[in-house]
Amino acid sequence: MPRPRLCRRVYFNPSVTYFKPRGVRLRDLNESILTIDELESVRLKDLEGLEQETAAKKMNISQPTFHRLILSARRKISDALINGKAIKVEGGDFRIIGRKRKI
Repeated sequence: MPRPRLCRRVYFNPSVTYFKPRGVRLRDLNESILTIDELESVRLKDLEGLEQETAAKKMNISQPTFHRLILSARRKISDALINGKAIKVEGGDFRIIGRKRKI
């Protein structure tokens, strides 16, 4: 029996959850579904510039799991950009962690 999946920590709730190519009707598009935890891995690694080990600790997952997560996310984003698909952000196994307020 496989081990239960750990709940992944996510530090932001995306306000925009759908991207599509300009000039193409929505009904004519295929979708690529990007989970919220995959989006968080891209945010931490590519936008924040964190090392994989640090980003993995922040998400409460192992470094190899983080690596698989970021590869999956980048593959889906690349597929959508190259093949003109829409990107829908939804789902995943995660828990949103609120940021501490600075006083």
